[in-house]
Amino acid sequence: MAGGKRAAAILTALLVIPALSGIGNAASIPSSMSALGDSITRAFNAGGWYVDYPSRSWSTGTDTGVNSHYLRIRAKNSAINNKNYNDARSGAEMIDLNGQAQTAVSRGVQYVTILMGANDVCASSEAGMTSVTDFRNQFQTAMTTLTSGLPNASIFVGSVPRIKRLWQVGKDSSSARAAWDGYNICQSMLANPLSTAQADVDRRNRVDQRNIDFNTQLQQVCAQYANCKFDDNAIFQYKFLLSHMSTWDYFHPNKSGQAVLASVSYAAGFNW
Repeated sequence: MAGGKRAAAILTALLVIPALSGIGNAASIPSSMSALGDSITRAFNAGGWYVDYPSRSWSTGTDTGVNSHYLRIRAKNSAINNKNYNDARSGAEMIDLNGQAQTAVSRGVQYVTILMGANDVCASSEAGMTSVTDFRNQFQTAMTTLTSGLPNASIFVGSVPRIKRLWQVGKDSSSARAAWDGYNICQSMLANPLSTAQADVDRRNRVDQRNIDFNTQLQQVCAQYANCKFDDNAIFQYKFLLSHMSTWDYFHPNKSGQAVLASVSYAAGFNW
């Protein structure tokens, strides 16, 4: 009899452990969501000339060709219908995340996506990049706001896309170079794109390292919270193509880029 009880206890443990391993499996599918971030999440230039096009957002968009997190969730839980709030702002940096977090808290949402940091890397010069310490502290503040105000919400944190990858795939395009120069885009990385001078090579490597360091901070801070899921650098490591970028600025994802971003990030997140 005692042996039977022990066997039953072992079986119960084996059944329980998988359910507890990994918040992505344990978290309940949400009925409301808020997207926090910058112009990428606002789908800037993904459908109109230098305007936000949030219907094509990788997070909360309604365009079936993108198949956002929202649409993937709605296919399994209709209660989220029309509760897809895009609280990101074009041009935002990490210092702005706490304000967006406060908005998400006021909405009482059950799911929050965060993709922030590209503008902290992409400054008008290398000197203008956000420091690693400030970046971490600003993110920590926002996470405290979210987890205090929405203690049961699932929080997905995407890694900052690799800006050096954009330089690699775009530097040989005269159209891309013209856009980067003409619109003064991400000069910390994209200035003098064809230069092989050591000073420019070193600058690009330093900016790339800052990009990597930012993602390390996102990962470490997210790990402090049981309901937070970092994408394990899935976005950063994905080899985006120039064809995924808007031909208006060769910087922001176009519709196909948003679709790729949705797919990669969803699989690396809670993946309900």
